Amino acid sequence: MAPPRSDQTPCATPRRAVPRLRLAAGALLATLTLAACGITYTAPSVSQSAGGAAVRVVDLDAQTVLLANRDPYRPRTLPAAFSVTAGGSGMGRGVGALPTPPVVPQERPVPLDLRPPPATAPAPYRLGIGDVVLLATRGTASTIQELSGLMAIQNQRQGFTVRDDGAIAIPEIGNVQLAGLTLEDAEAAVFRLLVENGLNPVFSLEVAEFNSRRATIGGAVGRPAIVPIGLTPPNLREALTAAGGISARDQDYVSIRLYRDGNLYQIPFKDYMARADLQQLYLQNGDAVYVDTTYDLERAFAFYQQEIGVISLRQSARAQALGELSQEISLRRAALGEERSNYQTRLDLDAVDRDYVYLAGEVAQQSRYTLPFERQATLADVLYGSGGFPALTGDPSEIYVLRASSNPAEFGAITAWHLDASNAVNLTLMTRMTMRPDDIVFIEQQPITTWNRALQQALPLLNQATTAVSN
Repeated sequence: MAPPRSDQTPCATPRRAVPRLRLAAGALLATLTLAACGITYTAPSVSQSAGGAAVRVVDLDAQTVLLANRDPYRPRTLPAAFSVTAGGSGMGRGVGALPTPPVVPQERPVPLDLRPPPATAPAPYRLGIGDVVLLATRGTASTIQELSGLMAIQNQRQGFTVRDDGAIAIPEIGNVQLAGLTLEDAEAAVFRLLVENGLNPVFSLEVAEFNSRRATIGGAVGRPAIVPIGLTPPNLREALTAAGGISARDQDYVSIRLYRDGNLYQIPFKDYMARADLQQLYLQNGDAVYVDTTYDLERAFAFYQQEIGVISLRQSARAQALGELSQEISLRRAALGEERSNYQTRLDLDAVDRDYVYLAGEVAQQSRYTLPFERQATLADVLYGSGGFPALTGDPSEIYVLRASSNPAEFGAITAWHLDASNAVNLTLMTRMTMRPDDIVFIEQQPITTWNRALQQALPLLNQATTAVSN
C-alpha cells in the first residue's frame, strides 16, 4: 500500500462530502433562524384555561354522559300549521221529523178499480248512507283484533256507520267505500284493504242497521211507521203488520194506495184480502203506502207529495251541508299550505331563529350543524351527519364537546367533555350524549399530522436557506 501524500492526512475530509456538510449547516442555520424569529407551526388543542375562563376537562363515560345531558334544553317547535290537518267533521243538518199526513174525511165509497204495481223480484241489497255494518271476528285474536284494538276479545263486534261520503273509517287502517255495493262486494273491498295493510283478512261483515233504504206506511194504520228495506225486502203484508195493522172500523171503505217511482197504484182492501199475490208484493226503497178510507185519489196524492217534498228537502239540506264542509276544508287547506310555504321561505332566507352546533378541528368540514325541530340531536348525529372526521389526520382519542356555562356566576367557565374513541366501544357514548345550542365539537390532530404539517411549512424555507448557504 502506498503511503499517503504529503498534502493529504488520514483525517482529512473528502471533497465530495463538503456539499453535504454545507447543506446540513444551512438547514441547521435556517431552523435556528425560524425559531429565533418565532415562526413555528401551532396546532389547536384544548388547554386548562382560555381567555381568563376556567376550562374543565371531563372524560365521557356512562355516568358523565348523564351529567352532560342534565343541562336543560327544549328544542324549537314548528308552527302549529305543520301539526294540524284541513279535514273537518260534520253531519248533514237534516230537517227534523216528517210532516203530519193530511186529514182525509170519510166519504161514501164508489166502485174502485184494481191497479196493482208490476211484480218485481227482490234485487240484492246495496249499502247506502246511514247503514251500520258490523265487522266481527270468527276465531281467536288473528283477525280484526289486529286493527290496533278494534276487537278486544273473541267474537266482539264493532259497528261502523256509512258516512255521507259513502265510506266507513276503520281506525288506523283507512277509509273504504261501501255505498252502492252489495254485501258481497263490500266484503271484497274490506278484504282488499286488510290485505294492503298486511293484516290477516279473516272476518265477517254483516249489516246491523238498515237505514238507507226504507218505505213509509201511513194512513189508517195502528201506528204510522218507516219500514227499513233489508237484505230481504218486506212484502206489503209484513209492512202493514209492522205499522200495527189496518185500524179502520169499516174495512169496506178501505183501499191501499202505493206511490212508487211517480206512479200511484191502488188495491181495494177486498182484493188485498182475497189474493195472496197482492199481500206478497215486495216493497222497494222510496215506496209510500197509504191506507185510505176514502176513494178520493187527489187527497191521497197529497200524502205522497208531502213524502216527496220531505225527501227532496232532506237531500237538498244534506247536499248543501256537504258543499259547505267541502268548501271550508278547501279554504283551510289553502291557508295551511300558504302558511307552511311562507315559513319555509323564511327558513330558506335564514330569517327564523335556529339553534346551532359548530364543528372545528379535524372534521370533514368546519361548519355549523342546525339542531332539528321538536327533537334532540346526539353527538353522533352532529358529527356523522356532517361527514364525520378523517381518520388519517384526526385523533380519535381527542374528541371534545366544548360547552360554555350559562351561569353568570361561573364567568364563562367551559366544560370540555372528552371522548376517547380510540376504543371503538366508546363510540356508543356518542349516540347517547345530546347536544345543546352553541356546543363546539372539536377534534385534535394526530401527533404525526402536527409534525407533518410543520415540516410542510418549514421545508420551503429550509430549502431557501440551504440554497443561500451553499451559494
